[in-house]
Amino acid sequence: MTQAAPDAQLSPRAHHLPAAGMVVVVTAVAVGLPAALGDTGRVVAVALLQLGLVAGWVVATGIRGFLGSLALGGAAAVAADAAVLLPARPQLDWLLAVLGLGFLAAVVHQMTRPAPRRYLVASLAGVVLLLCSVCALAVLLGVARLEAGPQALETAVLVVGAALLVGHLVDVVLPRPEIAPGVPRGLLGVVLAVLAATAVALLDRESDALIDVLAAAIYGAALGGAAALAALSASYVAAERAERSWALPVVQAVLPLAAVAPVAYALASYGTG
Repeated sequence: MTQAAPDAQLSPRAHHLPAAGMVVVVTAVAVGLPAALGDTGRVVAVALLQLGLVAGWVVATGIRGFLGSLALGGAAAVAADAAVLLPARPQLDWLLAVLGLGFLAAVVHQMTRPAPRRYLVASLAGVVLLLCSVCALAVLLGVARLEAGPQALETAVLVVGAALLVGHLVDVVLPRPEIAPGVPRGLLGVVLAVLAATAVALLDRESDALIDVLAAAIYGAALGGAAALAALSASYVAAERAERSWALPVVQAVLPLAAVAPVAYALASYGTG
């Protein structure tokens, strides 16, 4: 894994504005393709997000075993999507098999690298996190297969997009109170991101009944909170890398959506969404 020089640091503009732009693109793809092409568009959208995350994560983190990591991520994406789509009823059981086999393949891949095997543990951890994230994106397809799932999925994508966009734009101007030294993220951005997510969920609800309003507020706040925390972790990756790269905005835009997908599935399964 590569490490940034101690004094190197991206400016808040370079850290946040490309990521904000990528958030708009990702949200447009994840909402627009299903709206235009139905179920086929939804599968294509998720596949594009998975491939983008695979390429972006491997480049952004500097995982050793570059080609093998790309191959493992791509194979996991295909297997995870099939595991969610092929069963007659929506379920996530087979994703455990994908993760288990993927972990074993990642171990073999790192152990068979040519010596000296520098950063083996860090690279293995990076690949495992990538496999988890790719499988989590496949859960979006599972959300859409639930009762009222397409609406819940659309709301989830819009909620995450709003949370990420507001968080990045606020932190460009005022990343205060500072959460961690060297990371241009502030508590104000996190709070406003969650509020924006809740507002979008409320605006996208289907009725004005009190129970629906409460369900929408819970859905938006939970997803917004998860997205804000995942965005913070993605900012740590960008801050450590500390150099301009096309991969960093991709990771900052897609990784939070992956983190939110299982939360959206759990809430939608119980009628909250």
